[in-house]
Amino acid sequence: MVSPVRKAVLVAALGYFVDMYDLVLFGVLRVPSLTGLGLSGAALTDAGVLLLNVQVAGIVLGSMLWGVLADKRGRLTVLFASILTYSVANLGNGFVTSLPQYAALRALAGVGLAGELGAGITLVSESLSARERGFGTTFVASLGLAGALTAGLIAPRLPWRVSYIVGGVLGLGLLFMRTQLLEPELFRAQTQLERVRGSLAQVFDRKRIGRFVPLVLVAIPNWYLAGILMTFSPEVGKALGMASPPSPAQSTTWMYVGVVVGDVCFGLLSQALHSRKRALYIAHIGMAIGFVGIFVHGKSSASAYLAWMLMLGLFSGFWAVFVTTAAELFGTNLRGTAATMAPCFVRGFAIPITLSWRAMQPHLGTVPAAGIVGAVCTLLAFAGIWAIPETYGRDLDFVEE
Repeated sequence: MVSPVRKAVLVAALGYFVDMYDLVLFGVLRVPSLTGLGLSGAALTDAGVLLLNVQVAGIVLGSMLWGVLADKRGRLTVLFASILTYSVANLGNGFVTSLPQYAALRALAGVGLAGELGAGITLVSESLSARERGFGTTFVASLGLAGALTAGLIAPRLPWRVSYIVGGVLGLGLLFMRTQLLEPELFRAQTQLERVRGSLAQVFDRKRIGRFVPLVLVAIPNWYLAGILMTFSPEVGKALGMASPPSPAQSTTWMYVGVVVGDVCFGLLSQALHSRKRALYIAHIGMAIGFVGIFVHGKSSASAYLAWMLMLGLFSGFWAVFVTTAAELFGTNLRGTAATMAPCFVRGFAIPITLSWRAMQPHLGTVPAAGIVGAVCTLLAFAGIWAIPETYGRDLDFVEE
């Protein structure tokens, strides 16, 4: 018999597996799905940016909805409601016949995808001791990110409509694991206190905005990597001079091989160093080197580009440390709100990242524009790490006044 705590960790990890499978799926299926709807050339790229940004807008809006509900109604309620939402949306993606339908369902999928990670990480963080917390969240993030790797490996081998349907069915299957799960004792105890729970105003007030904004900045290089270098690898590869640039599926696969390994490595490193911040600094130094390397040396061939994507994926595996820090930074009455919004606001940066890249392309060219955007994201991330407090080993039994 699996203990309730272990089952909670497993359900959170499997939920994030399906979450990442579905989140990455559009990047893998962008070209075949839009080609199947009759688009080509520049129209295909523009529609891809539109759909990515519509999905991301849904994620940002959904994170505020699910975050507040996680603190008001419970972590488990949000975990399973968000899984249901994105599963139904992805089933619908398998039957779209027009771009407006596609956009509406990607937006709904984004709303659903917004809730699972924050609720799951909060659930796991509050269920485990300070000593075990980093290991538990590393397991959740690592298994979850394997979902993205699975999407890169499997989705290109199936008809694009079938790939979406598979994602929806996987998510609905998780709903059968709801039984025998309880809210963490920390959450149940704080519901008895006369404290405001799940307040956007409190997260964004002067006392806490200085924690939340730097936290979000820490991880934006991940979505520069995923939003441009992975999703638009054919366009970037062509601009670098490759005759046969890598496909999004190839870039996704190699990047997430690195991410899964990196998540384990940096999760364990933060435990060994007794520091979240030192692990984050090491990861970002590696990413900065990787961004330079992919433009300088990755242009020689698709294989070289993919090798650098593997390295960048490895160093972007600080995601486990990031989401753990998000849960540790805030008190129990705001933890679900902040931990849900933080990774989703990071994903939300895909909108200004892709739009600024596209805006600079006609004037500077594809590669210089991408380089400038990457440099800005990297500098903001280092500033974010410097600004956030160290959270390793923090007792989570506290509330925000």
